[in-house]
Amino acid sequence: MSVIPPRAWRLPWKPVAAELVGTALLIAVGVSFVILDFGRGSPVPDLIPSAGLRRLLTGFLFGSTGAAIAISPIGRLSGAHVNPVVSVAFWMEGKLHGRHALANIAAQCTGGVLGALPLLLWGDMGRSVQFGATLPNPRYGFGAALAGEIVTTFAMVTLLFAFVGQPRLRRYTPALFPALYALIVWLEAPLSGTSTNPARSLGPMVLALRWQGWWIYWLGPALGMVLAVVLRRVSWMRRFEIRIAKLYHFEHDPQGWFTLSASLPPRQTGGPEPERHG
Repeated sequence: MSVIPPRAWRLPWKPVAAELVGTALLIAVGVSFVILDFGRGSPVPDLIPSAGLRRLLTGFLFGSTGAAIAISPIGRLSGAHVNPVVSVAFWMEGKLHGRHALANIAAQCTGGVLGALPLLLWGDMGRSVQFGATLPNPRYGFGAALAGEIVTTFAMVTLLFAFVGQPRLRRYTPALFPALYALIVWLEAPLSGTSTNPARSLGPMVLALRWQGWWIYWLGPALGMVLAVVLRRVSWMRRFEIRIAKLYHFEHDPQGWFTLSASLPPRQTGGPEPERHG
């Protein structure tokens, strides 16, 4: 039986704080693109009349924001999860201690709310789109919004595993997100607004005081993530070796507190046993 060393139980406050800052930046910058592309009084709708094309652009810019955070010093310190379901997915894969995952989730939700506060600076333009809050489209109903969140989060986590699990793709993981979010926002935003991230939805909802279907943005991403984990364990993806709970790293990168994940007993996923570091 594996024994977890005492240092593994200490919370890594610097990476957790970096996770808070990274999530706040994702909301403050990424959601600002939503407001700029769709807010009343913005020049963008006049320049790009097509709502579909603006959704494509918004998703690309939001994904690019996440990619920039991942390769920044903040992201390289924290792992750049900036999303509770990503932290839980790494925990389910045995790459993150449970208390570290919980600390990340608390930091991400706090960062989501704090990151929404600068959106007030958009004034009436921000209010016209509820400060970028993700809300179910009443035309399609809660069921369609929930299904949309499940499918898009499933796609995100599955592709994330595919990238971080293969040495040839691992270093290119951040490049996945601009194209991925461009596609899923273009296709799915008319149903739920395309969250895939409870912290992303929480901040603008608190700011706008709009709570319609709030549970969708927790349940949908959670179910999509669990389905992605199950797929990895029962399919050819089980051969992928997820070495570390980071979205962006090179083989020679110092891994800091992430070396603690090597002390976890491997979960029975059907894949190869994790490589030991340090």
